[in-house]
Amino acid sequence: MALHITGDTAADTLLTENPLALLVGMLLDQQVPMETAFAGPLKIEQRTGATDAAAIARMDPDEFLEAFKQTPAVHRFPGSMAARVQTLCQDLVDQWGGDAANLWTEGDPSGPEVLKRLKTLPGFGEQKAKIFLALLGKQYGFTGEGWREASAPYGEEGSYRSVADIVSPESLTKVREHKKAMKAAAKAPKA
Repeated sequence: MALHITGDTAADTLLTENPLALLVGMLLDQQVPMETAFAGPLKIEQRTGATDAAAIARMDPDEFLEAFKQTPAVHRFPGSMAARVQTLCQDLVDQWGGDAANLWTEGDPSGPEVLKRLKTLPGFGEQKAKIFLALLGKQYGFTGEGWREASAPYGEEGSYRSVADIVSPESLTKVREHKKAMKAAAKAPKA
């Protein structure tokens, strides 16, 4: 299994090999292009040397923010997102032994249970949790019972709705087209 989300081999390798990086990429995936969000964990690692939740959680918040602000910035809202990443990492340390993968592996959970766990994380609402669950099921080897149903509509086979469906430049284009159509539909006047 190898993820191909960012178009950057080093960033995608980190996402593939480090569950925390994947989770942080999902957290950052708002108000920036998907590739920017999911390339963020590599920038964080390169600038701080931190690769695990405990190390990030205990970093000085001002130093962590400076790493976020370096050009190119990790996120267009470095202040709020740096704080959110540290809060997420502290939550993983407190609740999951510092291991992001425990969210979907501890106790052999079902899809609905993983969705419930994800929704307790800072910055993970219903939609983000469903998209991440679909990503786990479609590309990260998660096979918990009922994951497709729990992640609906994002778990749907053959769809191009979200980052869960990006496996190539072509699928990225299809996901972008879907998102563009959804935004246009949302802006269209109601009849």
